[in-house]
Amino acid sequence: MPDARDIKDRLFDALNERDTDKLMEFYSEDAVFVTPVGIAEGREQIFWYYQHLLDGFPDMHVTPWYKVCCDDPAVTEWTFMGTHTGSFLMPDGHVAEGTGRKIIFRGCGLCTIEGDKIITRRDYYDQLELYNQLGFCLVTEPA
Repeated sequence: MPDARDIKDRLFDALNERDTDKLMEFYSEDAVFVTPVGIAEGREQIFWYYQHLLDGFPDMHVTPWYKVCCDDPAVTEWTFMGTHTGSFLMPDGHVAEGTGRKIIFRGCGLCTIEGDKIITRRDYYDQLELYNQLGFCLVTEPA
């Protein structure tokens, strides 16, 4: 049976190949994926998250650069690179059309495995860094 590290490595490979069907094979039916954007529960919502990401950044590539060697959870630091050429849902609910901007940001994540499926994945990254690179800024409401 594959361990958490092997499953996480193969997950990154499938993501970089843009193979959403293969990505979904790594998740249990009731898996939970937690990101700064929100929580995706179950394969249907997790699929939506990945599809949304691939639509917004069709040339995206995630490079794992530090892997903690332990059985479970698998912990990885990674770099995300891509060009924003497609639609990308913003936190306030509006859709940002492609800006053509190239982005690069770092993050880290961990996943917990049960059997040979991911039951929980948590990714952490700085949303402000991402949105600034896309050319967006924070707007405060007048007092």
